[in-house]
Amino acid sequence: MRRSARLALALTIAAVTAGLAALLGVPEALALVGGAAAIAGMAWLPPSAARGLGAAVVGGLALALARPALGFGFAAAAAPVFAGAAWAWLPVRVLRRVAFLVPSLVLLVYATTLLMYFAPGNPFAQEKVAAPQVEAALRARYGVPESATAFFGVYMRRLLVEGTFGPAIKVQGRDVEDLLLPALPVSLALGLMALLIATALGLALGIRAGLHPNSAADYSSMGLAMVGISVPNFVIGAALMIVFALWLGWLPVAGWGGWKHLALPALTLALPYAAYIARLARSGTIEVMQEDFIRTARAKGLPEHAVVLRHALKGAILPVVSFLGPAAAGILTGSFVVETLFGVPGMGQWFVKGAINRDYSVVLGTAILYGGLVTAFNLAVDLAYAWLDPRVRSEL
Repeated sequence: MRRSARLALALTIAAVTAGLAALLGVPEALALVGGAAAIAGMAWLPPSAARGLGAAVVGGLALALARPALGFGFAAAAAPVFAGAAWAWLPVRVLRRVAFLVPSLVLLVYATTLLMYFAPGNPFAQEKVAAPQVEAALRARYGVPESATAFFGVYMRRLLVEGTFGPAIKVQGRDVEDLLLPALPVSLALGLMALLIATALGLALGIRAGLHPNSAADYSSMGLAMVGISVPNFVIGAALMIVFALWLGWLPVAGWGGWKHLALPALTLALPYAAYIARLARSGTIEVMQEDFIRTARAKGLPEHAVVLRHALKGAILPVVSFLGPAAAGILTGSFVVETLFGVPGMGQWFVKGAINRDYSVVLGTAILYGGLVTAFNLAVDLAYAWLDPRVRSEL
């Protein structure tokens, strides 16, 4: 990096730190900037350090996931096995991405804690103002100190030592895990179905348009994609409700049960992302169909469908695969609105209720689960990209 670039970077970091310090305080600003620097520094770790840290994270994840079902003893015995297998078999690039998980989630927890504490209100604010002694007793009972940094320390101790998200403040007698774990499969089913619909529909429209550029098929497909990009998902959801639930009576308006309850919210989540995927697939198809190996395949006498399926398809979907990681993140986080609109009992309801009620433990629990899912989806996209593109595969 040139000296001028280093100076510009240092001035930018200093300005950001000063702005955060004025808004949040000096210790909080230094913690946020330090966490971001730790995440950025992971990219410059030497391969041996990245492999060791990534393997350690795999072992820690195995311990955390196996501990509730098997107990601490069996989980502690299994964790080194998973860590050793990761060290031996996973590529360095994959382990480096896994190593990003720890500082990313820690920074996510700290930033979310700061946002909750600096927002107006607190979990113990009622219409009738409680006496200071009563509020102090409630804070001691639920482990909610008045400082955001102190609460971050309490919460991290719960996660690392006790292996729990802590008690829900507004739902008496329930832990956060009791609220979120039954809702997690619902949100996963909705998100995966929406991602599948978006990918299938977007690829079909985009490849169809890319194979016949500047034709009626191209204009109609891209026109539909533009509509999908422009209309918000809650408007799409309301329109689908009116047509398929109220007018036609084919599908239920809200609730959760069979596939009929999944259809409308999944379509609502999928259609905007299908539009983006269609545009990417169109450009990728047009580009790959002009490559030399496509002309060679045609010169060999292969039929057009074989040229497309065997040779062009992998190259055409490469831009789509790159987009699937952010798309998965958007679908998961966008499900808050859709789950509320359709009355789906997923994690989105608890995130919304936790934010409204200032239930810090519930908000942090949902943020950690969503952050872990987004990281897992991005890692899966990296692996899929390496499988499709030999040039990337050689770098693993």
